[in-house]
Amino acid sequence: MGIENATPVGRIAAEYPLATRVFARHSIDFCCGGGKPIQDVCQARGLDTEQILEEIRAEIAEVDDDQKRWDEADLNDLIDHILTAYHRPLEEELPRLEFMARKVLKAHGDREPEMLGELLSTFLALKTELERHMMKEEEILFPMIRRGQGAMALDPISVMEEEHASAGGALERLRELTNGYQPPEDACNTWRALWYGLGALEDDLHQHIHLENNILFPRALAM
Repeated sequence: MGIENATPVGRIAAEYPLATRVFARHSIDFCCGGGKPIQDVCQARGLDTEQILEEIRAEIAEVDDDQKRWDEADLNDLIDHILTAYHRPLEEELPRLEFMARKVLKAHGDREPEMLGELLSTFLALKTELERHMMKEEEILFPMIRRGQGAMALDPISVMEEEHASAGGALERLRELTNGYQPPEDACNTWRALWYGLGALEDDLHQHIHLENNILFPRALAM
């Protein structure tokens, strides 16, 4: 395993996809913060670097032969994967989560008015940003990359990375508001489903942003 203390976490995630399981387990940001060395990230979070590397080695030892190496895939295939695995599902999932967030606020707003109110407003801002973001990617950036013009896409890519960072901040706030997506013991089924859905959204967006920030964008710019 070619990982050193100075290896950026984003590169580790790109070369060893199963390492993202370890990063998620320890709340290590491998998408927006993918440029930071693994040792620095571990020190900042009070983690033992060698222990984290051992966990990664253990995951890799059980690697599935079908695990896809997107850093080696054709860029058109990678874009198709991002569209199929992330953009299209988000078009369905974001309205569903909005419906549940509004329903929970209406039913339980008297119990947690500030938390549930801020949660809805934070989610709605994230939803609007993601919808606009995906549209810009599909109408402008991705076609440029497909045409072999990735090296000319520095400005659009810079905007996408800034929006990724903004989305990451919104996800952090949602995690804080939901106490790590742990619903109250007496929460209703919709409340529980909302918390679960937001947690799944966070996981998917981390993978989504990782594929773009750490793999698609650098390779496109190097065209």
